[in-house]
Formats: sequence, C-alpha cells, structure tokens
Amino acid sequence: MNISLVNIKPLKMNADDRGVFTELFRAEWDIGVLPIQWNMINSRANVLRGVHVHLRHWDYLIIASGKARVGLRDLRLHSATYQQTAMLELSGDALTAIIIPPGVAHGFYFLEPSVHIYAVSEYWNLADELGCSWADTELGLDFGATQPHLSKRDQEAESFQDLMSQLEPAQGSFAC
Repeated sequence: MNISLVNIKPLKMNADDRGVFTELFRAEWDIGVLPIQWNMINSRANVLRGVHVHLRHWDYLIIASGKARVGLRDLRLHSATYQQTAMLELSGDALTAIIIPPGVAHGFYFLEPSVHIYAVSEYWNLADELGCSWADTELGLDFGATQPHLSKRDQEAESFQDLMSQLEPAQGSFAC
C-alpha cells in the first residue's frame, strides 16, 4: 500500500473443525481511529459503491465474505502521497481490515456477492461525504467494471474536477 495513513491490517483467522473465529477489532490496536458507529452491508456481484471522500471521518472496513476490488486516491493536498492511487482486492477468505483516513477517495467494486462490515469515527452525515463518478478517467482508478450496478446518487455523481473544486476550500480541515 502506498498511500499515507491508509493502513492494511491482516486479521488472524483461528480455524478448527467447527469453523473460524476472528477478532475484527480490539481497542488496544493502534489503528488510528476510534470507531463510534458500526455498519454491515450486503452487496450483490457487480455492485460499485463510490467513489466517495470524507472530510472528517475515518473508515475501518472488512470484507467478511465475498470479494471486492478497492480503489483509492489520495486527495489531501499536504500529504506525501498526494494524488497517488492504489487498487487492491480484499476477500472474506483472507480477512483483512483497511483503514481509510479523511481525504482519501475510495470506491468498492464487488466481484461476487459480499458482506462488508465497517466502522466510522464520526456518525454518518451526508455533508461529510463528497463524491465523483467512478468512471471518470481523470480519477485514475480502473475497477475493471463495464456496467456496474450503482446507487442513484453514484449514477449522478459529478466529475473528478468538480470534486477537486469542492475539496479545495476544505483542504486544511481534514480530520487526520
């Protein structure tokens, strides 16, 4: 992973003949975020969620089952990795947590039916969530999707340039 403050944490999967036990979160882990709200989402194959960026809250996300391609782009002007992108795949077969700070745009493309669990450091607030079209070539993320299923909001998302102009006034206020 090459984006500043984005953290990947492999989780220990303890398997025996009954199944698998995994600790998803412990307060003693120094992950850079204190979750205050937990959410669970079930996505069908070919669903794309995003691309979104938060001004204040951190995400702590785990693909519990299924598989997702995660696209990231650092939009924090003063970050050492400003404008860098990363693409990774997360799977319920190898549980891994990804920690995403404010100012890092992210989208999730579900390659198969999936369940993901995520926590946030602030209560959900639409004003804290900006976005852009996942397919905008200026975004620089190739999800490998051709016609993904999108929410109405993501279908109507603005261009990457529009997102950048919205972020410009907020650059000094990212809660990192």
